Amino acid sequence: MTEYGRGPGSEPWHPEDPLYGDGGWGGQQTHAGQQSPYDGQAQQQYPQQPQYGDWDQGRQQQPGYDQQQYPYHPEQDHQQYGGAFPGQDQRYAEHTQQQYQQQGVWNANGAQDQVPYPPDPGDPYGQQPAAYGAQQHDFYRTEDAYPPPEPPGRRRPEPEPEPAAEEEHAFFSGAEDDEDDAGHELQSRSERRGKAKKPVKGKKRRNGCACLVVCLVFGGGIGGAGYFGWKFYQNRFAPAPDYAGSGTGVSVTVEIPKGAGGWEIGRRLKEAGVVKSADAFVSAQGQNPKGDTIQAGAYLLKKEMSAASAVQLMLDPRSQSNVLVKPGERNAQVYQAIDKQLGVSAGTTRKVARAQYKKLGLPSWAQNNASIQDPLEGFFWPATYPAAKGMKPEAVLKQMVAQSKQKYAPYNLPAKAQALGLKNAFELLTVASLVQAEGKTHDDFRKMAEVVYNRLKPTNTETNQLLQFDSTYNYLKGTSNIHISEKEINSDRSPYNTYTNKGLPPGPIGNPGEDALRATLNPTHEGWIYFVATDGTTNTEFAKTYAEFKQLKDKFNASSGN
Repeated sequence: MTEYGRGPGSEPWHPEDPLYGDGGWGGQQTHAGQQSPYDGQAQQQYPQQPQYGDWDQGRQQQPGYDQQQYPYHPEQDHQQYGGAFPGQDQRYAEHTQQQYQQQGVWNANGAQDQVPYPPDPGDPYGQQPAAYGAQQHDFYRTEDAYPPPEPPGRRRPEPEPEPAAEEEHAFFSGAEDDEDDAGHELQSRSERRGKAKKPVKGKKRRNGCACLVVCLVFGGGIGGAGYFGWKFYQNRFAPAPDYAGSGTGVSVTVEIPKGAGGWEIGRRLKEAGVVKSADAFVSAQGQNPKGDTIQAGAYLLKKEMSAASAVQLMLDPRSQSNVLVKPGERNAQVYQAIDKQLGVSAGTTRKVARAQYKKLGLPSWAQNNASIQDPLEGFFWPATYPAAKGMKPEAVLKQMVAQSKQKYAPYNLPAKAQALGLKNAFELLTVASLVQAEGKTHDDFRKMAEVVYNRLKPTNTETNQLLQFDSTYNYLKGTSNIHISEKEINSDRSPYNTYTNKGLPPGPIGNPGEDALRATLNPTHEGWIYFVATDGTTNTEFAKTYAEFKQLKDKFNASSGN
């Protein structure tokens, strides 16, 4: 610990020094005629402690003090030291001593504490209340000590800063930006306390990869803007990519689903290699007056066709490879059409239907037993279905069953069947197939449905619950003969012969259309129980009594030449 009287830059005090006598603390107490009780302790603790000069007779210029930096103001001495001039009496000296003890100049053990120095006028932090510990708790001699700065005469010379390493350019350096203001303030305070640490070499400021990131972002932005600008130009002004000519010799089949628009059709054609871009197809379709009439289905096209050629070929029915299911058509006829479109041997689709009918997605109310000739009968909704070479029969059948299931669902057939006095939805579908087979027009369908329901009633005494429909017998035989002898028909005991078996046949006898289905759900209620196709083809007439029926039968025989 440096002695206060031997600090750097100070000279020993001489006894003849005019400030050594009456002007210092020792002189003050001698003049009072009494030795201070603290002198002995102070001399033992600080054997070479210097005594400060007389403040009212002028401040002595000590080494390290600059009179210009610290101007002397007598009123400050008077206010700070309370008039401690030579010649004070002992009572006033004791009062002054007690005052300094209260102010922290003398501690309880008689040891002299550090005297606070006046603020440095050139120090911008010196006038702040919190600077140098003013108005703060004194942690002197504790591990949290916060001593005030030493006077200039006792400050240690600051070490020479080491030469800073050559610093990279700020843009390519790898450290943070300048230290914050708090760091500057702490460093400045540390320097003023004479405890400045060894200067740290200049930190690198930014990472060199920042340049790369900036370049990438800037370059990516320019590239992205250029790309979207190019796309905008292509979409608005440049023609869409397209092939030329009518295509190569390689044929492909493209399936167009129901409801597909121009973009969807163009996308599928592009995926199949038919056109070069969907944009070209949409443009060509818009330029063709009949372009919007392209229907769903399977089309046999060629690869690498111009969009205009593809549109023109799709408008030609010969390019379509579809299977058309007509209302009332039987499954046997549908199987034959599928075999033809797929290019497989006859009977292939029928065999697949019998073997895989459970895997094709039939509704839960569908039935199958030994009496049913075909479990898929009635589940091919009349429509056009894609069927082209390369497709499998089960794929085509699955589309048909799915379409039927979707169409039947909104009608809630199980509930409607009970309301109409039938056992289940499967019987309701069977009635619809009979209505479709026997009726000819929309008006016929509703009357025909009433005929079926009336003949099924237990109270039916006209036909005794026998339907007596030629269509069921023809379905069994696979024919469409309207001239069947009574001997022939009465000799057959097959379940599908409604002349010899009461009630409905085991299952549907064809695929009813939507018009027949709606009529089955909404029959007339006029008492019809008989009907006859008087012209043998399109004209069907109905009767309520057996006598009326005989008249209609005679009319039919007359027209047919019987």
